[in-house]
Order: sequence, then C-alpha cells, then structure tokens
Amino acid sequence: MASATMQTGIFEDLQRKIDEDTAIKDALRDIVQSLEKQDRNTQSTLSRVHSTPPAKLGGIIEAAQSSIQEEIQIVRQLEVVASQHPYYKFNYAWTRQMQDVCYSILLCGYLGGFGKPASGQLLTIEEVGGLMGVPVNLKERDAFHLTIEEYLLALVSLIEELSRLARNSVTLGEFRRPLQISQFVKDVHAGFQILNLKNDALRKRSDGIKYRVKDVEDVVYDLSLRGLLPKD
Repeated sequence: MASATMQTGIFEDLQRKIDEDTAIKDALRDIVQSLEKQDRNTQSTLSRVHSTPPAKLGGIIEAAQSSIQEEIQIVRQLEVVASQHPYYKFNYAWTRQMQDVCYSILLCGYLGGFGKPASGQLLTIEEVGGLMGVPVNLKERDAFHLTIEEYLLALVSLIEELSRLARNSVTLGEFRRPLQISQFVKDVHAGFQILNLKNDALRKRSDGIKYRVKDVEDVVYDLSLRGLLPKD
C-alpha cells in the first residue's frame, strides 16, 4: 500500500508540472499569435515598396514604422512573460516570430526608416535590440533576448527581399537602386564569409546569399548592356 501511495504521489506531482508547462505555453502562444498577426500587417505595408518609386516611399516608411511600434509593444509583453521562465526551455515558441520582427525592422531601416539619413544602411543587432527594447545576445543571465542567430537569419531574409526589389525597380524605371542593392548585398555576403557558423539552419540559408548576389549582378549587367546605368 505504501508503494502504491508513493507512486500515486509521483505521478500527481508530474501532472502538476505538466499543467504548469501547458499554462505557460498557452500564455506564450496567445502573445506570439498577436505578434505574428501584427507582423503580417507590417510586411504587407513594406511589400508596397516593390511598386513604389524611391521618391514616394515616405508614406510607406511612416506606416511601416507605426506598425512596427505596435509589434514592439507585443515583444515587450512577450519579454515580461518569457523572462519568468528558463529561456531555452520555451524559446522555440517565439524565435521564428522574433526573426520576422527583426527582418521588418532591418528592411524598414534599409529603406531609410528609424531616423536614418539615407537609404541603403544596415541596422546593427544592437540598434535592432534598442528599437525593440530588449537585450541582445545575453550570456550572463537567463532572460529573454534577441539572439545573434535570429538577427542573422533576418538579415538573410533581407538579402532575399532586396534581390527581388532590384528586379522590380527596373520595371519602375529606377536604375540607380539596383546598383545600391548590389553593393549592399556584396558587402553583406563578404561579412557572412568571415563568420564560422555552427547553426546548421543558419549555415544552409546563408549559403544561398551567393545566389542572391548573382541575381542582382545580372540585373546590373543587363542595365549596363542597355546603357541604362546612371553615369555618376
């Protein structure tokens, strides 16, 4: 009888732990779903850049920044809940969404948002974390933060989007933008070559950057053949 009682107690304790984890996951899921929905709004706004000349991007950038501010408020709600629990036990629940938010911020910053004096600039991980209001690459404590991997994966997404933007810019008659994009993606590609990446998913995705570099180079080459490159 004592043995049966002991075993019952063990499994009751396990069930309590399961219930606690389920409650945490449910709370995180609700916040993450809100973040995901808001980021779709942001990316819908940013997608209009493909059909808008650079001179008319002001309204899109302003709308995107406003939408990103809504995302940042949700990220801070996520930080409050997530930081109450071991980071690496639950970070799978939000890491993809954090990559998406980071990507939206990087793209908006590239286009000239967040007070950047000109387009074509790359926000650092510290600048992105500062905009989000969360720490980056934490090592000294177990708390919510933006990881280097999330930032780099978002940067790969940015390069993929800019490759597409270079082609669409030509259809708009904007021949200077592909040159700017070409230099940017080459610089980023050179930076990735310095890194010794241990994350398999990140290494595989970053391997594709060289193809995006070639895509943009092809656009610039075609413009050159047609004599459409700006003389300056």
